[in-house]
This record gives sequence, structure tokens and C-alpha cells, in this order.
Amino acid sequence: MTPARISLLLGGALVIALIAGLLGGEVLLSGAQYAEALRDPASGPGQILWQVRAPRSLCALVVGAALGLSGALMQGLLRNPLAEPGVLGVSATASLGGALVLVAGAGLVPGAVELAAMAGAGLGAAALVAFAARIRAPEALILFGVALSSFAGAATALIFNLSPSPIATAEVMGWLLGSVQNRGWGDVLWVALALAPASLLAVWSAPGLKALSLGDETARTLGLPLDRLRLLALIAASVAAGAAVAAAGVIGFVGLVAPHLVRAAVRADPGRVLMPSALAGGLILAVADLLTRVTPTDQELKLGVFTALVGAPLFALIAWRAARAWRV
Repeated sequence: MTPARISLLLGGALVIALIAGLLGGEVLLSGAQYAEALRDPASGPGQILWQVRAPRSLCALVVGAALGLSGALMQGLLRNPLAEPGVLGVSATASLGGALVLVAGAGLVPGAVELAAMAGAGLGAAALVAFAARIRAPEALILFGVALSSFAGAATALIFNLSPSPIATAEVMGWLLGSVQNRGWGDVLWVALALAPASLLAVWSAPGLKALSLGDETARTLGLPLDRLRLLALIAASVAAGAAVAAAGVIGFVGLVAPHLVRAAVRADPGRVLMPSALAGGLILAVADLLTRVTPTDQELKLGVFTALVGAPLFALIAWRAARAWRV
């Protein structure tokens, strides 16, 4: 299957998921109310449809797309099927940056949390690339990612411990659990504006990812500028992951699972898997958010909790398959 065809199929599924997101929710709207919402966006049904459900569904889509793209880039760049912003600590370092800003009381400054999360993601991704350049064993890279994630998590816990304000602590905790609840059009715009240059950088780095999968020496014989390629992919993955964390908090496993769902369809080409992975990530999170809304619970499930519950078994399966491949 060509990347264009699978992208078309995923795009159609995304349209269906968005329509379902507009129709589903705690409040059931009748056909007459939907007609009223279309005629008068300022009406009660219109407010529900256009100010609550639509931005929430679109925010889930763009956040999932950012995570899917970031995961595909990291898996191609590091040549590791287990690479993902959450598993390798990039999401944790992004969360640390955002948490520092929130606890410092600068959360109301426009763009402060977003820029801090991106900076944290960039530092985490740079550490991973530097480590991978020196020690190429995939097991060692995973262990380093776990250590990075644990360190960032411990630093975030220290912030909780030393936070002088219980209100700020609660705000950070709610943000870290991951959710697109109560997100508005501004959040959608923020992630979309970050995703656009990240996608462009990903496209520029795509031709070299396939050569990198054959090894650094082979890539150098082809005359590829490896340092520039790594930098482009690193910036793209960091911007995408940082924007996703800044808008929705920590949502794990989407960046890990999305590339694996489409990789076989594009014959495991790490360059051609990027855009389908972004679409698959958007679809996964849009559907997951809809499920959190319609699940009958007294308190709505956090999106990050839901994806972790579903994604952890999938991660175990992928890790088991990867371990078998390493032993061959």
C-alpha cells in the first residue's frame, strides 16, 4: 500500500472520528438542537457544539498527530522500534519544564508554559541523540531513556514537595495527568502552529532516515549530511512533543503505537512512515478522547490515564517482539 493511499484511508477515518466527537458527549442533543447549533452558534446547543466539542475533538487530533510524528521521527532517527517521547523521557523533560513555569506562577504569561515544555523536550531529545551516537545497543538506549524519564519525574516530584502553593500543585497535577478537556480554539491553534514547521522539518529529514536505517557508515558513503539530518529530525521531534505536552499534558504510548500501526503498509521505510504516523496518532487520540467522554464514570477519565491503560499492554507486546529480533 502506498503512503498516499494509507494517508487517504486514515484521513477518511479522521473525518468520521471528528463527526463522532461532535455527536458524542455527556449531553445528548436532538436533531432539532443540532440544526439550531448550525443556524445560531451563539445558542445553547451552538455553544456546546462549537465552543466545547469541536475544539476539544480537534485538539485531541492535533495533539495525537504531533505525538505520532514525534514517535516516528525518534524511531527512525535512533533506529529503535521502542523509541518514543514518553518511553525515552522526552515527555517527562517537557513536563518538567512546564511544571517549573506553573509553580513559579508564570502560567498566565502567554506562551510561557508552551515554550518551557518545548525547551524541556529539546534537552531530553538532545541527550538521547548524544547517547545514541556513542552507544548503539538498543537495550542501553532504552535504559538511558528510562533513567532520563526517572530523573525528570523525580525533579517534578521535588517541585511538588517544595511548592509553596497547594493551588499550583493541584494545577500541575491535573496538567500532568493529560487531558484535552476544556481546551479551546487557542490550544488547537498553538499545537497546529507548532506542528506545521515540525512537519516541514520532518519532510526535509525524511530522505536521510532510510539511509540512516542502514547505519551511519552507509549513510556517509551516500554523501548525507548526518549532523544536519539529526538536527532537523531532533528539532522536529522536540517541537512536536513539546507542543503536545504543553497543550494536553503527558499522554503516553501514542507516539510509540502509531508508527507501528502503519509501518508494515509502507514497507518499514522510516521516511515514508512519518505522515501516516501523524494521521494514525491523531486518529488514536481522537477516538480515545471520545471514549473517555462516553465512559459512564462519576468523574471523567483523564486522557493520559486512559491511553496508558490501553497502551501499556501494546508496549509490552512491541517490546517482546523487539527483544526477539535483537536475539536473532
